[in-house]
Amino acid sequence: MYAIIETGGKQYKVAEGDIITVEKLGVEAGQDFTFDKVIVLAKDGDLKVGAPYVEGAAVTASVLGDGKEKKVIVYKYKSKKGFHKKRGHRQPFTKLQIKSI
Repeated sequence: MYAIIETGGKQYKVAEGDIITVEKLGVEAGQDFTFDKVIVLAKDGDLKVGAPYVEGAAVTASVLGDGKEKKVIVYKYKSKKGFHKKRGHRQPFTKLQIKSI
């Protein structure tokens, strides 16, 4: 059994027990979070595709914690002008464990 959910403008294929990282949700560690935007639900060869979402389907996950990704360096420059700009960015994320579909 698996489902495809949508969160943070991205889609994730999840099954029970999976650990995934998604865009930061703003939920404290130890709490449960329910995704109601389920796009596809597959169970024992039976596939339900929503238009746009499957009605009555939900995925419950427990929040393991928050964190930040590795630093990405953004470097801009213009040749022959002496313009250089260096910035770093660390994207925040939330780590989840899927409990039930």
